[in-house]
This record gives sequence, structure tokens and C-alpha cells, in this order.
Amino acid sequence: MNGKIRVLVVDDSLTMQKALGMVFAREQDMDVIGYAASGEEAERMIDRLRPEVVTIDIGLPGLDGLGLLDHLRQGHCRSRTVVLSSTVTAANDAVRRGAFGFFDKRRVLSDAGELIDLVRHAAGGYKLAS
Repeated sequence: MNGKIRVLVVDDSLTMQKALGMVFAREQDMDVIGYAASGEEAERMIDRLRPEVVTIDIGLPGLDGLGLLDHLRQGHCRSRTVVLSSTVTAANDAVRRGAFGFFDKRRVLSDAGELIDLVRHAAGGYKLAS
């Protein structure tokens, strides 16, 4: 292991995948180990790659982000999850289903530092006050 936080990005938007990839690539302690465009693809990648943190878009095709959280919790997944959503209701549902935290996806580029802090806290297991 290289000591970096291993991040898997789960989003069906190629634009958002690229934006998140750029945000995480600027950080010396983070490594994006893969991208998934659906919940089903994410499950396979999580099993195979074992990321410390998974960023999950709520609005995925097929198995959506909330369904993915349910599957991960039932499978006793050790990866911490940070949900990206533009609605507070979906974000609250995600936290109730086991997400470590959530971030407004409309702020990914404008407030990238806050997202980075959240991912670092998730990797370390320290909950932020909400």
C-alpha cells in the first residue's frame, strides 16, 4: 500500500467523473482507483478494489445510490461512503442508510476543499458535526 486514500468514484455522468477525478488528483494523499457508472458496476469494483472511500451519486441508473448503500451495508462493506446529491432529502436518506456523509454535488468544483476534507475524515473514520 502506498499510504494514499484509495477512492472509487461512482457517478453515471462522465463530466462529474472527470471533475471529481481532477479534484482528487490534486491531492498527494489521494488516489482515484476507478470509476463506476452504475450501482451494479460499483459493487463489483468495491469487492475487487477495496477502496477506503467511495463517492456515490444518488441518481444512478439501475441500482441507484440509496440501493447501493443498502447492498453495501448488508454485505458488511468496510469502505466508507460519501454521497453526492443536490437534494437535502436524498442526502438525509443516505446518511440514515449508512453513508458516512454527504456533499452537495453542485459545489464539487467551487468548494472542493470541503469535499477533500470530508473524504479525508471518512477515510480516517472521524464523523464531522452536521
